[in-house]
Amino acid sequence: MKLVPALSLFALVPIALVGCTAPASSQADGGDATLVLADGYELGNYNPVAGFGEAGEAKVYDGLVRLTGGQDTGIPALEPALAAEMPVPDADAKVWTVRIRDGVRFTDGTTFGPEDVVATYRAILDPASASPLATSYDMLESVEATGPDTVEFRLAYPYAPWPTKLLLGIAPSERLTGGPAEQSPLNSAPVGTGPYKLVSLRADQAVFEANDDYWDGAPQVKKLTVVYVPDDNARAQRMAAGELDGANVPPLLANTFTGRDGYEVVANTSADWRGVTLPADNPVTEDPAMRMALNLAVDRDAMVESILGGHGRAASTPVPEVYGDSYEADAVFAFDRDRAEQILSDAGWAAGPDGVRAKDGVRAEFTVMYFPQDTLRRDLSQAFASDASKIGVRVNVEAVDRSVFPDQLTAKAGLLGGGDLPYDPDTQLYSTLHSSYARPGVGSGYDNASNYVNPQIDRALDDARRSIDPAARAADYRAVQTAYVADPGYVMLVFLDHTYVVRGSDWTGSAPILEPHSHGVNWGPWWNLRDWTRS
Repeated sequence: MKLVPALSLFALVPIALVGCTAPASSQADGGDATLVLADGYELGNYNPVAGFGEAGEAKVYDGLVRLTGGQDTGIPALEPALAAEMPVPDADAKVWTVRIRDGVRFTDGTTFGPEDVVATYRAILDPASASPLATSYDMLESVEATGPDTVEFRLAYPYAPWPTKLLLGIAPSERLTGGPAEQSPLNSAPVGTGPYKLVSLRADQAVFEANDDYWDGAPQVKKLTVVYVPDDNARAQRMAAGELDGANVPPLLANTFTGRDGYEVVANTSADWRGVTLPADNPVTEDPAMRMALNLAVDRDAMVESILGGHGRAASTPVPEVYGDSYEADAVFAFDRDRAEQILSDAGWAAGPDGVRAKDGVRAEFTVMYFPQDTLRRDLSQAFASDASKIGVRVNVEAVDRSVFPDQLTAKAGLLGGGDLPYDPDTQLYSTLHSSYARPGVGSGYDNASNYVNPQIDRALDDARRSIDPAARAADYRAVQTAYVADPGYVMLVFLDHTYVVRGSDWTGSAPILEPHSHGVNWGPWWNLRDWTRS
C-alpha cells in the first residue's frame, strides 16, 4: 500500500504567462551550484504518458532502466534504475519480469511501488489517454503487479528490444486519473522519482531544484534554470553575452565559438536524421522515377560540410553506421546528377522552355515545408531545392508553423527529422517505413509521413521485430536498407551531430552518448547532470 503524507512536500505549480527575463548565470551569481541553460524547445508538457522523456532523458522522472554513457559512438548500454535488476524475459521474450527497487519515494512524498509502473503503462494503452506513444507500445498486451516488488509485462509477440521501452519515466498512480494525457496536471506539475523536481514554470522559464532525497544520491548541481529562447541566433547572442552556461545551437553558429576563450563547443553523435518526405498523393513525388532521381541529385557531403559545419554524416537511409551488423554499407545513393537526369528523361519528364520538367501535363514542381524558427531545416530545405533545380525540378521552400504542419504533409513535402528512440533498429525504423503507419489515425502525423508502402520492407521489419535471434534480426535490417535504396520513400539527407555551446566551469562528469532526435538541453553535456561533480 502506498504511503501518502498529510501534506504534499511540493505544491503543484501553475503556469504564469509573463514577460521574458534574463536570469543570472552561475558565473554571475558567484559560481554556486546552479546552471542556466537556454533551450529552443517549448517548456512544459512534462507528462510521460504524453510522450515526455520517452528516451530516458527526463530529469524529473526515472524509468525502470536508464542509459549509461561515456562512448562517442555505439549503442548505449542499459542499467537498472527503478528496477532492482535488469528485466528478465522468458524463453520466447514474450513475458518480461521486473523486480522493482525498494525504498524509493516520489517528490510528493509518496512511496514508489509496482502499482505506479502498472498505472503508467496502462495509461499509455488506455484509449481515453490518447497517448501519442500508444502505437509504439502495440506489442504490450498487459502489465500486472505479480507481487509486492514485481511487475510482469506480457507481450503480444516476442520483442527482443523490450528493455528500451522501459526507459519511460514512471509517474505516481494517484496522478494518473484518466482522460486525455495532454490535459493532465502532470504536464505543468510533474511528480517523479528523478534527481530533480520542478519548482516553478512560466512560458519562458522553468526552474528545477535537486531532489535531496534522490534514491541514487542527491545531485551536486542544486539548481537548474532553463529559459525558452526559440530563435537560434538569439541563443547564440545570449551565450556570447555571458547570460548563459549553455545552449543547444546549430552547428555553424556553434562553430563561431570555437577557440573563443571561456567557451567549449560540444558535438555529440546522434542517430537523428534529416530528410525530405515524398508524399504518395502528390502527382510529382508519387512517381518512383522522381523519387530515385531526387535521391541521386542531392550532394549530401556538401550539405554536411557547408550546412553542418562538418558535424554530421551523409544519410541515404534512416540507418546509421552505429548499428553495426544491422547496417548495410552498400545501401547508399551516390551523388550522380547525370544519372538522375537520365532517369527523369527515360520516365517521360521532359524539360520545358523554362527548364522545369513536365510529364503528361504535370509540372515537376512541389513545395517543401520547414519549421520557421529552425534555421538548420531552412538551410537544408534550400540546399535540397537548389540541387533539385539542377535536374529540372522546381522545389518551393515554405516556412509552416508546427501547429498546422502535419495536416499538410499529404500534399506537400516536409523537411523532417527522426530517430526518437534510436537504441535498437526496430525503434529507429518501424514507424518511419512500415505501411501500417501510412493509415490515417495510426501514430502521429510525422510517422511514415510519405505514406510509404513497400511489402518487402514490411515483411522484413515484421520478421525482425518478432525475432530473438540477433543474427537473423541484423540480416532483416540489412534487407530493409537494400530494398529501400531500390525504392526510396524519402530523400534522406544527413545524420546530425548535435551541437552545444558550454561556458567553462569546474564541473566534471559530463559523458558523451548517442543522442536521439530530441536534442534540447535535456541532452547534450547535461543529459547525466545527476552525476556531475566539482573538480
